[in-house]
Amino acid sequence: MKLDFIDNINEFGENVVRLYDFDKEESIKLRDLIINTIVKKKQRLDLYKVDFIENRNCNLILGLFKTDEGILSSDNETFYCALTIDNYLNMLKLMEPFCLNNTKGYQYLYDIDNPTDFLFSPAGTW
Repeated sequence: MKLDFIDNINEFGENVVRLYDFDKEESIKLRDLIINTIVKKKQRLDLYKVDFIENRNCNLILGLFKTDEGILSSDNETFYCALTIDNYLNMLKLMEPFCLNNTKGYQYLYDIDNPTDFLFSPAGTW
């Protein structure tokens, strides 16, 4: 599984933080990490420290927040995903098809009015 940031993906100046190049087994590992670290323990999950994720040009830290802010960054290198527990639970539902089958599809992991989207895509495309 690889993690990267792509700036200005369209004419609106939007960006994407992308998890890609993974299979069903890695989807399951990430899902379980989110469940155990964020949902159960209420702790942050720093993807830089996850052994099966290769950080290409950025790092992403997932954490709980009182409101759904989405992915934020001040330097386009370290990103923070600030979501409520309800949105993390929804994220887990959106990831579930990738945990059941190897698929070529993709999924945005939240729907928030934010300039940076969070893409989950085995093939890296959208």
